[in-house]
Amino acid sequence: MSHTTREKAKLLARVRRIRGQVDAIERALESEAGCSEVLHLLAGTRGAMNGLMAEVLEDHVREHLVAGDIGEAARAEGAEELLDVIRTYLK
Repeated sequence: MSHTTREKAKLLARVRRIRGQVDAIERALESEAGCSEVLHLLAGTRGAMNGLMAEVLEDHVREHLVAGDIGEAARAEGAEELLDVIRTYLK
């Protein structure tokens, strides 16, 4: 069972909160809110996305790289997957 499946309810709750934050940004822009308010909403949403990314990354590392019951091939595959994500994230 994948770690995202085990943590599905918690991860989906976080995604729904992020969706609410993005909706708040849209409402603020539609209502012509001040740039300071929009920037604060953007910063909060970015923080929430980074938090979600960090949680999934941590779970990936624990499940696919340091778990004692996986083979070397699975560990290498997990490392490559992680590196691909990090490369994309840092672009």
